[in-house]
Amino acid sequence: MKSLAHQPLLRLLAVNLAAGCGVALLMLAGLLALNPAGLRDLILADGATGLVLLGFGLIITFGSAAMGSAIMLLGREPFRGTPRGKAVPHLSHRERSDRAAVRVRG
Repeated sequence: MKSLAHQPLLRLLAVNLAAGCGVALLMLAGLLALNPAGLRDLILADGATGLVLLGFGLIITFGSAAMGSAIMLLGREPFRGTPRGKAVPHLSHRERSDRAAVRVRG
């Protein structure tokens, strides 16, 4: 039986949760550094309670957004872009609709 650390889905979720937490902490630090409309003063006037609640809310928001986007992107192929020196042919509206119709039928 595999341990939890060797489960690919749990590892994916943990890595993206950590990334979301990092972004949330950066957002919290930015809010405290910039002090928009005196927000830092209001947060710190109550002591640590306001800071903890705002941090928890940001971690839940950004962590779940990162994990959700990772789950939604699981079935997609990685984007490789266009090779260097190769131009992407411009398709007319008619050619795009013809290709889309072929994909739907085929």
